[in-house]
Amino acid sequence: MNTFFSNIKGDAFGGITAGIVALPLALAFGVSSGLGPSAGLYGAIFISFFAALFGGTQTQISGPTAPMTAVSMVMIAGIVAANDGDINKAFPLILMVFFLAGLIQVGLGFLGFGKYIKYIPYPVVSGFMTAIGVIILLTQILPSIGYNPKNDTDYVNQFKPQAEEIILENILKEEAGEGILVLENFEETISRAKKITAESILRESRTLAAKEASGTIGALKILPRALKHINLLELLLSLGTIIIIYGFKRITTSIPSTLVALIVVSGLAIVLKLDYVPIEQIPQGLPLPQLEMFRSLSFSSLSPYILTALALALLGAIDSLLTSIVADNMTKTKHNSNKELIGQGVGNSIAAVFGGIPGAGATIRTVVNINAGGKTKLSGMIAGLLLLFILLALGPVASKIPAAVLSGILITVGIGVMDYKGLRAVAKLPKNIKLGPIKLSSEVLIMVVVMLLSTFWDLIFAVGIGLIISCLIFMKLIGDLTAKYSEIEGLKEEAWPDEMGFPSALKNDVFIKHIKGPLFFGYTSEFQQLYTQIPKQAKTVVIRLSKMPYMDQSGLYVMEDILLDLKLKEIAVIFVGLQHQPRYMMERIDIIPDVIPESKIYVNFKAYLKEISK
Repeated sequence: MNTFFSNIKGDAFGGITAGIVALPLALAFGVSSGLGPSAGLYGAIFISFFAALFGGTQTQISGPTAPMTAVSMVMIAGIVAANDGDINKAFPLILMVFFLAGLIQVGLGFLGFGKYIKYIPYPVVSGFMTAIGVIILLTQILPSIGYNPKNDTDYVNQFKPQAEEIILENILKEEAGEGILVLENFEETISRAKKITAESILRESRTLAAKEASGTIGALKILPRALKHINLLELLLSLGTIIIIYGFKRITTSIPSTLVALIVVSGLAIVLKLDYVPIEQIPQGLPLPQLEMFRSLSFSSLSPYILTALALALLGAIDSLLTSIVADNMTKTKHNSNKELIGQGVGNSIAAVFGGIPGAGATIRTVVNINAGGKTKLSGMIAGLLLLFILLALGPVASKIPAAVLSGILITVGIGVMDYKGLRAVAKLPKNIKLGPIKLSSEVLIMVVVMLLSTFWDLIFAVGIGLIISCLIFMKLIGDLTAKYSEIEGLKEEAWPDEMGFPSALKNDVFIKHIKGPLFFGYTSEFQQLYTQIPKQAKTVVIRLSKMPYMDQSGLYVMEDILLDLKLKEIAVIFVGLQHQPRYMMERIDIIPDVIPESKIYVNFKAYLKEISK
């Protein structure tokens, strides 16, 4: 307890500063997600407090982040579309997916998965982060110029025929579900069809228009039309926000430039009584638990989104633990990765119950906290409490913020989140693979594939495909290296220093094979060449294994086949320098001692020489 309150002044300054930085971002990410600014604020409050309380990084500040929001945005759009464009109808299921993602993170923490996050290849992370930036930029073009496809009458009217078809289909589905759809008599259908109003058709048309213009591809498709309907005021508000964010940083970094931009541009818009589009109304009072998400829960409705929840959980884990590493480097401390996953999962689950979007450890907010004096978990909890105070005291004022201001903030976030380090390295990385006649860098290929698939197809599948390509290329390169440095040669060509004293009388009878590197499926075909290298007069094969630290199942069975064939040919086999893991594998299927008895296994070559010299 004394440690918890050992740095109250520093933690107070750190938490308050980080909370102020988090405010505009929380509102912006909430708007971007599609659930509104209150969802972003709720997420920031609960994740910041509970992830700090239960997490494993003392100085981490958590909340909605660009990657988590981008994935959430795509998922939310899909669920809303599947629920006839009705956000209220889709809301419980959306929150349930967020809640499940949090539970998965808690499970990953308890299972000790934190230590495996470091094995995700950098090109996959780089391509994903750059795609996040591109997605944010493309999806913020329309709001930054004040164009809303739902308010474009001519554009919406194009979808009226399709809207009428959908409404009619829904009527037929309702009748089929009620058991009153009769092919011989469509009187009930006609009766219900007559109740279709122009307002319902317009509402459905607007939903279709918004869906068509959603996402990166939708934004690009509608862009030419949007550029003809620019709202100059909204554009100026957005540009003013961007200019202040970048310009104020040149004056000082002690005051968050995003907050300055939010206050200055919003203040001018309100004082001058400009005719701008405000953000959605932020509910007043304490956030209330959304218990409907549990009452309306059904496995059939949730099951299609289990993989999405898993992807959110993994992404949040990666995002958080990368930030934990940054915090460790700044504070010279060591975080507990599994405990951090548990804390993030608890925070995300509780945030979902109260209607908040998911989040993760936020690098910039964590750095701000540390620089302002934060040293313990108390700083993250104070940041969450500050945001709660702002919600309760300034909710009505925050509801007057122009939507274009948050769009401008998001554009700067999109620009900042891209991995410029990885992009700058594209021209410098070695071209180590060939696709037909073209030589490419494997890292660049992976990064570009992940970036393009994430931007224009699916974030989740893009990362999965990137990981698969990374693994395949890695296995190919390691297999090639193992083959290169583990050539099958006779004693005269490749004698090791400790083999120089080998009795000359036995050189024609003994073949020595060196295995340099792991024996795994990428190298098994080269290892099988051992047959062709064994001289006809050889009576003994000595396999030196001191440089073979690992053997997989494929390597194990290839080794077994070779040993059994040599046994049939009455050629003795000697193991020298056998390491622990390969020994364990061979003991599992009784290669040791059935094929290679303990008497034929030597600790080193010196021991073998001593034996044959007797």
